[in-house]
Amino acid sequence: MNWENIAGQENLKKLLRDSIAENRVSHAQLFIGKEGYGTLPMALAYAKEILQKENEHAASKVEHLNHLDLHFSFPVYTDNKNSLSKNKFEEFREMIISSPYASYDDWTAFLDSENKQLFISADEVDDQNQKFSLKSFEGGTKILIVWRADKMNIAASNKFLKFLEEPPAKTIILLTAETTDDILPTILSRTQMVEVPRINDTDVQEYLMKNFSVSEDQCREIVHEAQGDLNDAIKLLNSGNKNEEFERLFIQWVRDAFQVKKRPEFLKNIILWAREIAGWNREKQKNFLNYCSEIFRLALLQNYQSESLVYKKIDANGFNWVGFSKFISGANIESILEEISTADLHLTRNGNPKIIWTDLGIKLSRFIHKTT
Repeated sequence: MNWENIAGQENLKKLLRDSIAENRVSHAQLFIGKEGYGTLPMALAYAKEILQKENEHAASKVEHLNHLDLHFSFPVYTDNKNSLSKNKFEEFREMIISSPYASYDDWTAFLDSENKQLFISADEVDDQNQKFSLKSFEGGTKILIVWRADKMNIAASNKFLKFLEEPPAKTIILLTAETTDDILPTILSRTQMVEVPRINDTDVQEYLMKNFSVSEDQCREIVHEAQGDLNDAIKLLNSGNKNEEFERLFIQWVRDAFQVKKRPEFLKNIILWAREIAGWNREKQKNFLNYCSEIFRLALLQNYQSESLVYKKIDANGFNWVGFSKFISGANIESILEEISTADLHLTRNGNPKIIWTDLGIKLSRFIHKTT
């Protein structure tokens, strides 16, 4: 990964490059931020420059993730009583080379493992300890990148702590995570925190216009919706007819929710609606939740006379956007968005999707008519 291929983040790039030039590289650093903000691309570019400074021929090896002194740990599922990253490295390498901003949900979908728990195990830490006890192949620095370090289980975290406290000579450890919530405080205290902020909208737009065939109007809409997450922006750009499907199902949901108050038999339609969505993979389900959240927010802006901020409206299949927006207000928006967020959390924790979507579908029928 080259610095120039990373969208935006100019201040952080300069800070990291200066630390290398001035020999101020901390042995353990934690890149905190959503994958779509560029945590892994930033770590890869950083690792590349460190290794390239020692050996000018290292660059192409890092770009293809096959440098012998650059190691990776990442969440995997237990397969034949084995939970080592190296067993899924080729799959990980394929995903990251094609999509360096890919998320944890993309990884589970890539492995077709939505129903399996992915984690970093104690055995994985032992395996890395063994690798780092050996001399480097090129005689210089050895680097370990731990992608989604927040997915370490307790046993792994405790063993990794010892690795942090007594690292082998000329070892650099780069961790990435979305938040620090699930990382041991003792690990946090031994790492230098690198905050990776959301990407500026202008930088997301510039990246999309430069790398994809997209109109300015479509690009502006995507940038608004992506909220600084380049991974989400690229997915929105590539979704094609998926947005039409999301639009159709959102309209169906809202119309049935309106009808249920007077005609309970419409509950059957909501149950069938929930079953259809529950059949998707988890990533698509979570994308639909994000889509619904955004539509409700835009409807609130429409209702509160902030039409200049409404960059997208639904007008397909005779849907009355303005009429619908009048039902979304301060009286119910918080409850609606909270339920969507709860559904997203349950999906992340591998809850039963049929139950999650049925519950969400029915609750909207209660909230949609709420006025106080």
